[in-house]
Amino acid sequence: MTSKAADKNLLMVGSLPLQTPEEVMRLCASTLGQWLPCIPDGEVGDRSIWIVGLGYRVYHGHPEIETVNRPAPVAGRENWKPKDLTDIWQFRVKPGVETVRFGDLGWRFGYARDAINSYFVFRTLREKGVIPADLRFQVCLPLTYSAFGSMFRDPDDFARMAPGVEEALNAEIATMLAHIPPQDLAIQWDCAVEIGILEGMMPWAPMHRAFEMNVEPAARLSPPIPEEVMLGYHLCYGNLTDWPMIRPKDLRVCVDYTNQLIARSGRRVDFVHIPILDHADSSYFAPLGDLKAYNTKLYLGVIHHMDDLTDYRRRITEAQKYIPEFGIAGPCGYGRLKPEVVPSLMKEHLTAMEMYQR
Repeated sequence: MTSKAADKNLLMVGSLPLQTPEEVMRLCASTLGQWLPCIPDGEVGDRSIWIVGLGYRVYHGHPEIETVNRPAPVAGRENWKPKDLTDIWQFRVKPGVETVRFGDLGWRFGYARDAINSYFVFRTLREKGVIPADLRFQVCLPLTYSAFGSMFRDPDDFARMAPGVEEALNAEIATMLAHIPPQDLAIQWDCAVEIGILEGMMPWAPMHRAFEMNVEPAARLSPPIPEEVMLGYHLCYGNLTDWPMIRPKDLRVCVDYTNQLIARSGRRVDFVHIPILDHADSSYFAPLGDLKAYNTKLYLGVIHHMDDLTDYRRRITEAQKYIPEFGIAGPCGYGRLKPEVVPSLMKEHLTAMEMYQR
C-alpha cells in the first residue's frame, strides 16, 4: 500500500446514513481519522441504497432496456427504494439489442459528478485541518456485475450489459481524474453481486465459467487506473435487508477470489476487504492460510455484533492463526441503517480499535 497507508489499520467500507458528505467526513475524521488510510463521502443521496440509484436514474427509461418491475409505492406515493430483493427494480434488454450502450460518457452514471463535488468538501476540510493531511478521498464503485447483476434476471443479459457498463465506468474514472489529483484519490471496487454469484445466491446469473467471468472485469477495469491512485476491493455478503444476506460455510470463495483479483488487476492492489461472519467455527477461517496477498493490505470485516466482545476477540484470534498482520473494518457499508445508530457505530469502531491494538 502506498505512502503511510500500510500503517493504517481501520477501513470505512463506504456508506453511512447521514445527509451530506461534510457530515460524514467531519464525523469520520474527528472520531477515527488517525487510523484511516482514506475517507469516503458516505454514499449519500442517490447512492444510499448502493447501485439501486442506477436502476431508477439510468436503466429505467433507457431505450434499449425494458422495466419489468419497480419497487412498490409507499403510503400511496411512488417509490424508488426497494425493501428487499423481491421488491427491487428488475429489467431486461429489449429483443434484438446485442450490446446496451450509454450516452454522456463520463457523467451518465453520476459517480464522477458526486466524486468531484465531494472532493471539494474533502479538500476544503483538509485545508482547515479537519481531515488529516495523509488521508485520501475514497470513491466506491461497483465492479461490472455488481452494477446491474441483481436487477437483470435473464442470464443472456449479462453479456449484453457488461461492455457498455464497463465503458461507462472507465469514463467515469477518467472524468474524476481530470478533476481530482490521483495522489489524493482511492478507488474501491465493490464486489457484492460477484460474491453472491460465486456463493450460489443468484441462480439467475450465468454459471458457465462463473469464477473466471467474475474475475475478468478486474483485468479490464483496474489496469488503466494510474499507479498514483490507491486501489482496493471490497468483497461483500450483501445487506439490502439484514447483514449478511449469505452465510457461507467458510472463506474459500473470498480467498480464491482475492488471490485472482490481485493477480489479474494489472497493477498494485493496495487493499482488499473481506467480510467475516460472527460465531463462525475455526474451519470457517482455515482458507485464509491460502491467501496470497503479498504487499496488499488486508482488512477483515470483524466490527459487528459488538455486544459479544468475546466473539469479537475470537474472530481476531482465529484470523491471526493464518495472517499475522491485517487491519479491521465493519463487514459492509451502513447506508441502509437509521441515522440514530451512527453514534453507536462510531463507539463500536473505537472499542474495536482499542481492543485490536492491545
